[in-house]
Amino acid sequence: MNDRHIKCWHFLQDDKRLRWGTKEIVEVGKTYTCKGDLAMCENGLHGSRKILDALIYAPGPICCRVEIWGDVIEDYDKLVGRNRIVLSMIDAIDILRKFARMCALDVIHLWDAPDVVVRYLKTGDESLREAAREAAGAAAREAAGEAARAAAGAAAGEAGAAGEAAREAAGAAAWEAAREAAGAAAWEAAWEAAWEAAKNKQNRRLALMIKEAIKREEGIVP
Repeated sequence: MNDRHIKCWHFLQDDKRLRWGTKEIVEVGKTYTCKGDLAMCENGLHGSRKILDALIYAPGPICCRVEIWGDVIEDYDKLVGRNRIVLSMIDAIDILRKFARMCALDVIHLWDAPDVVVRYLKTGDESLREAAREAAGAAAREAAGEAARAAAGAAAGEAGAAGEAAREAAGAAAWEAAREAAGAAAWEAAWEAAWEAAKNKQNRRLALMIKEAIKREEGIVP
């Protein structure tokens, strides 16, 4: 436990009310205090240092920049303290939708996306949403079917060589096991590093989008 003041992100449901305790409407500039022993996910004022972590627990689209202090208990993706003050607040529904589309566009080159999907992701035109959803679903089903057919063909073609492969594998079992284990470990490390880098990038992107929107709403920037 500690008594640091930590700036965090926290999301509220549409009505801007606390989900527990008094269930009062949350106001910017007001400090909320918890009584009793602090317990993660059970008692206290919560928040997350990273906005993507806060988004995991979001009950709604109201995004708050908060400061938490007082006997703080911290976990890997969230923390809880005795006091929390709301520094700023914004309805982030449109920002979150745009952010989701931007993330999808980051990987659009990895698949043969239908034109209507690309147009929806680039424009956010709500009249295209349902058509884009249906087109994406159809493309996914087609890709799955092609993968299944390819796997079936490969299995049929390789059946005759199964005995020979088994004999060869038996002779090199120890080496193969060691090589595969090393390869798996390297792949795991590379995947974790890539995932962490991607998550950090998207976390910075969303945090910047929210902060800029708050500034515009407060008239700090034109």
